[in-house]
Amino acid sequence: MTTGWNSIQGIERSMIASDGIRYHTVRAGNGTPVVLLAGFPQSSYAWRRVLPLLAPHHTVVAIDLPGQGDSDKPIDGYDTKTTAERLRRLIREQLGFDRFFLVGHDIGSWATYPYAATYGEDLSGCVLLDGNIAGVTLPATLTVGPENWKSWHFLFHPVPDLPEILITGRERAYLEWFLFRKTANPAATYSEADLAEYERCLKQTGNLRGALAYYRAVYENMAHNAHLPRVTVPMLALGGQTGSAPNLYEALRPLGDRVEGGVIADCGHFIPEEKPDELAALMLAFFAAHGTGGAA
Repeated sequence: MTTGWNSIQGIERSMIASDGIRYHTVRAGNGTPVVLLAGFPQSSYAWRRVLPLLAPHHTVVAIDLPGQGDSDKPIDGYDTKTTAERLRRLIREQLGFDRFFLVGHDIGSWATYPYAATYGEDLSGCVLLDGNIAGVTLPATLTVGPENWKSWHFLFHPVPDLPEILITGRERAYLEWFLFRKTANPAATYSEADLAEYERCLKQTGNLRGALAYYRAVYENMAHNAHLPRVTVPMLALGGQTGSAPNLYEALRPLGDRVEGGVIADCGHFIPEEKPDELAALMLAFFAAHGTGGAA
């Protein structure tokens, strides 16, 4: 399998089956486990700059979610309650991690939040990055405002059939709009090889449907999240200064017992690619403060 990961040294890429779904995983390092989840319109490749910085200290596994990257594309189950349940079985039963740190960006944060609230006993802590989490930073009704263009796709993606009609054949232009518009410095963030890798993934049969399915489950997620218990594990919540959820830390503070975080300056939505060194330093400090060991 030729992908953008081929240029990254010291990693192990695998296809791991769980619940009848094959997950593409990228693994490196040794130590307390850290699991990385990416968002739209990306894949585990979004972690290519952060994973090597964490690996000298931790066992790090980046996972393509169902319907993302090179993982399988199931017909259903894209609500984040089901996604968290699937991830738990994959991580505990197949990866063998009984305690770990869970890190999610964008859609990855949508799954990380209910996981932390429901299965906190699995986690040493969690990190949530610039995600519009249903019922937390994403309100039930989107209003008109100078910054609300950043969330327009929450209304478009759930529309039946039309997104597929308009995006198919234009995947490159569509993902470039998100990557360029929502990044503080696109030219310094994405190479042609990076864009080609994301285009390869989005064009895979079933991946566009899978990406849209996460948005089509947003209102189901909102109803589920409204009844979640408080998060008792340590949380690190970071938004980009010009990102989609710069208020993530403030929004999560009332929902958890131990919430740290803030805003990363001169950064847009795609924090792992825009500010990998700063992000890795913040994550490593958080892991060191809250690490309790675990199976690796």
